[in-house]
Formats: sequence, structure tokens, C-alpha cells
Amino acid sequence: MTKYQAVYDHWLSSPVLTEEDRDALRLIARDEEKKALCFGTHMSFGTAGLRAVMAPGTACMNVYTVAHTTQALARLVLSEQGAERGVVIDYDSRHHSREFAHVAAEVLAANGIRVYLFDGVRPTAELSFAIRTLGCMAGISITASHNPKQYNGYKAYWSDGSQLSPAQAGAVCAACAEIDVLSGAKHTDFEQAVAAGVIRYLDASFDEIFIAAVMQTAIRKQVMREVSDTFPVVYTPLHGAGYRLIPDVLRRAGLVHVHTVPEQMVQDGDFPTVAYPNPEYADAFRLGVALAEKVGSDLVIATDPDADRVGVMCRGADGRFTAITGNQMGALLLDYVIGAKKERGDLTADDYAVKSFVSTELANRIAERHGVQLYEVPTGFKYVGEVLTDRERRGGAGQLLCAFEESYGYLPGSYARDKDAVGAVLLICEMAAWYRQQGMSLLQALARLDDTYGLCREGVLDLYMEGLEGLERRRRVMSLLRAHTPSAFGGVAVAEASDFRSGLTRNLRDGTESPAPLSGPDVLCYRLQNGDKIIVRPSGTEPKIKVYCHARGENEAEIERKLAAYKADADRLRQV
Repeated sequence: MTKYQAVYDHWLSSPVLTEEDRDALRLIARDEEKKALCFGTHMSFGTAGLRAVMAPGTACMNVYTVAHTTQALARLVLSEQGAERGVVIDYDSRHHSREFAHVAAEVLAANGIRVYLFDGVRPTAELSFAIRTLGCMAGISITASHNPKQYNGYKAYWSDGSQLSPAQAGAVCAACAEIDVLSGAKHTDFEQAVAAGVIRYLDASFDEIFIAAVMQTAIRKQVMREVSDTFPVVYTPLHGAGYRLIPDVLRRAGLVHVHTVPEQMVQDGDFPTVAYPNPEYADAFRLGVALAEKVGSDLVIATDPDADRVGVMCRGADGRFTAITGNQMGALLLDYVIGAKKERGDLTADDYAVKSFVSTELANRIAERHGVQLYEVPTGFKYVGEVLTDRERRGGAGQLLCAFEESYGYLPGSYARDKDAVGAVLLICEMAAWYRQQGMSLLQALARLDDTYGLCREGVLDLYMEGLEGLERRRRVMSLLRAHTPSAFGGVAVAEASDFRSGLTRNLRDGTESPAPLSGPDVLCYRLQNGDKIIVRPSGTEPKIKVYCHARGENEAEIERKLAAYKADADRLRQV
């Protein structure tokens, strides 16, 4: 008998399971691949916590694995004497999110830990903000962010408002290994815990505290009021958590014509109007663009289900809407904030910015030109949070100007330790309004960045490798690349190869080694002889390997040719 079959049988015979869960297990009794996927492994913390399909099984999101993980987190909280400080919980609009949040609250309360539970769907960044504001020991966000509807997830945060560090996540995983998935978690009655005051609700009054902090990040505070009569904006939450706070914040900032997409304001975990609730995809903007055509807006903004990612489409000179990528928006925001603060006279030598290492090198050029320190961190906003927390602990002067990653995540201030669509939308609209006053669109502002700092372009290749075999294929690809360093991409020789996991960079010309730019994550980086860069890493949230191609050049045609050649070479990894 296989190991996964033994686990499957244990679940099927357990008195803990509901009859509905047993029926679901019986349906896959003869599906060996499905059983192996659901019971052959356990979920583990990736770049953004746990994330998996909702189904019975140790590798899936369900009430048992949520309780199991929460019991392990409770051990960590209790080991730090954090019971009285408590844990905050929020959740998004996905199926079972509210149920999972209540299960987590029950487990914490049963362990004698105070719980603060939001009374409805909230943006993830508000959770991070709440941890710091309330002085809590930890936080839990039930969300799968932008993943398809069959997924849900579990993000765990610590007292600084950041997601768990690798060491803390390791401690939780170690505790999980000692706790039985089905029977090891403590439980209490939810309503009784609420009546006893162990579980306390956070309502709209706390939203006001969060909104006040977000509003403080505005720089040119009057600009939206000044253009409001002729500046309509279309916004869609894609059935998610931004539906209430984001339109409210924009109206408080002075926008009169905030148009929301009615079909997508509905909280629905099926996300019925989109194939994927992901603002990186053009399809997510279909209804928003149609509304923009009706109301005469040049700007369409979309956020994902937990309102931490933001996508933007802007009308071009030809009247068509064009998407602004995460890299482009990050560069635009950094340049805008620096310029606005310089104009206001409060940009200091200690102010700084943060971006993920895989994000555009245009940000490096902008920061260098203006003498701003730019931190580069591994993928995952918890590493951005580490920079902010470290500076705070050291009593460092200066303010965060902007933090971003290429996957459409931005943070315009230090009020939170995770990406925040609420604050990002506010700053994006302020920036767009200011450029409107200058007679420019955001697309024209992008062109100005090219003229000022030179052409930098990026391309991302997603190599999907799904299923049980896909997991092994992803490991095999990374092992092969470590064993046999590519000599070239697109006909351009590799000059340096960096392995962030080992922390070493090797010069391919003379064989010398030096410290890698970063140390720890499972990432390979190849610097080419022409200065371009190729980065390869397994996704921590989806079954794929991501290949990031960074290119510089004198014109668009040259860059597009290079990016196409780099992607063509990288695409061969699918065959490994």
C-alpha cells in the first residue's frame, strides 16, 4: 500500500470527518493521481503562505488543514507569551473563507489566545495594519489572492505586521509535523467564545483608523479635487475585498466621478465575470473598459480578491486602452514620489525605496539618478517588510518612498508591511490627476521615463508544470540548471551565474566566485555579457517556473528582438 493510500484510508475512516467530506473522498477512490495530489504531501509555506485547491486532503485547503496549521501557529504564539496580545484574522470573498476564518478563531480561542476577527471581507493590508495598531502577536489572512476560484489560502503574520519569516514558518511547519491533522487541534464553540469576549469583532470603526493612515500617504493632496470635474475613473474589485474601501478613499480624496463596475461589485467566490480574478490579465478589464467607454474615462483600475494587487489600463492617443505592467507602474510611482517630494522640499538623504530583485532595473536608474537608496529583496512582500522593520528597529531616519514588485504589488507608506491596493490606488490616481494637469496621460509619462532614464524592458515566461509529476519536473529543471550552467541565452554569452540558494556568484570567464546579490531563496540569475539579465525561480504560489528576462537597448525593436530570443531559449526548459 502506498503512503498516500494509507493517509487516504485514515481520513475516510476518521470519525472527525463529515459525511459530505466522506462522499467527496469516495468520488476519488479510483483516481490514483488525485489521491496522490491530495494525500501524498502536506501544504508548506511558500512566498505567500499556504495556497492550494479546496478539497479534503493533507495537501489541500479545508477546515482540517486550517485548524491544524492554526494549532501549530498557536504553539508559536504561546511560546512567545502572546496570548493576551492576541491574533487578528481577516478573510476575502472566496468560497469557505469566512468558514476557515471562524475555524481559525475557534482554535486560537480554545488555546486561550485572544482573537480579533474582522466582521466581513477586508483588504489584506488592513490586517497587517491592525496587527501593528492593536499590538497583536500575530495575524491570519484567509485568501488565495489572485488564484483561480478553486483555490484558497492561509497567510500568517507576526507582530511586526510582516508575513512569517522563513525561521518562523519553519517553526510552524515543525509543529505541524507533531500534530495530527484531523484530531490534534483544540476547538471551542465560536458563539460562546464571542460571548465570553475571547473573540472580538473589528467593525467599520476600525476601517476609519486604517483609512486615516492611508490618506496620510497622499503627497499633492489637492490635485484630485482640482481636476475632479473632468477626471472620471472606473474601478472594479473583481468581486473582491476592495469593493467598499477603495471607492470611499477616492471620494474622500476629492474625486467626484468614481464609477464602479456593478456586476463585479458583487462578492462572489465564483468570480463569474472573469476567467481569472487577476488584474494582470486583460480579460479582467473587459467590463471596466466597456464602462469607461460609456462614461468617458481614460483610466480603468482593477484589484484582486484580497485587494493587495492593482492593475491599470489607460486610454492611449489612438483611443484604445493599454495595460500598464507592474514594472512600469512601479517605476512611474517611484519617479513621481521622488519628484513630488523634491518639489515640496521634503525629500531627505535618508529616504529609501524597496523592490523585488526580479523587478525592473529602470527603478535602479531612477533611484541612482536622484541619490535615493534602493533595497533589492527576494520575491515576496515579507522581505519588503523585513527592510522596513529592520530600519525601524535600528532607529533609522528617512521614509519609505515606495515599495513594489513586478507582480502588481505596491506599498506607498510604512503603515503596513504588505502590499496594499487601497493606498496604491490612491497614489496612482493622484499621480494620474497630476499628469492630467500637465497635459499628459500615464502612457505619455511612461514615454518620458524612457527619454529620461533610457530604455529598459522586461518579459516574463511562465513554464507551467502541473500535477504530481509537475512538482518533480520543477525540481528537476532547477537541479539541471545548477549542474549545467547555460553558456548563453539568445546567442549572448552568460558572463556571471548567481545561485541565491548557495549565496555564490561564479564568473564564467575566469571561474572566480563572489557573494551573490542575495542569499537564501531558490533563484538562479544569469548576467549576460551585454548587461542583460535572466532570472529563473519556481513560483511559490502556482505550479510553474517563472523566467524573468531583462533587456536594455537603443530602441524598442532591438529590445523586443532580444527578449524574444531569450524567451525562446528559456522555453526549452519545458522539455526537461
